[in-house]
Amino acid sequence: MMGVWLAFLRGINLGKRQMKMAELRECLEADGFEAVKTLLASGNVRFLADGSATALKARLEKLMADRFGFAVGVVLRSGEEIEAMLAGHPFARLDPKADVTRHVLMFDQNLPAGLSLDDRPGHTEILRIDRRDIYIAGYRQPNGRYTEGVEDVLKPLYAKLGKGTLDTMRNWNTIEKMLA
Repeated sequence: MMGVWLAFLRGINLGKRQMKMAELRECLEADGFEAVKTLLASGNVRFLADGSATALKARLEKLMADRFGFAVGVVLRSGEEIEAMLAGHPFARLDPKADVTRHVLMFDQNLPAGLSLDDRPGHTEILRIDRRDIYIAGYRQPNGRYTEGVEDVLKPLYAKLGKGTLDTMRNWNTIEKMLA
């Protein structure tokens, strides 16, 4: 049975790692993926396909490497996982009047059990840590930026996870549009 899947690509359209979304869509359609829709140039793709998450991730990564000539990491979520993410209202406790940006940091593997991160209230807050996702609020700073310094908050996480960890961050507005 066909399922809805969402692929979030890591590190494309940076430097020589260029990938036009129309070409990506054509590439996936030619390989049998159905109802392919891309959102923004940062590599967000929704599609219908049969198969397990592991098999689809491997298929997508090979397909893109063959077509575009460079390796692309894929963080894959099912439509049901994104629906649950949205229904969980991870940003509900934020003041709706706050000048803040909302992000989710998604991993392709489970995070360590009991993981906690120190945040910087009024700067970068870790609102929730789920099995494979971290919800982050970045407050507007005097220089006008929102997420400057988030790497300092996440540094202990990456030290714990080590090299080779695949993750990608998306603005929550993007996640809200992915199933539309």
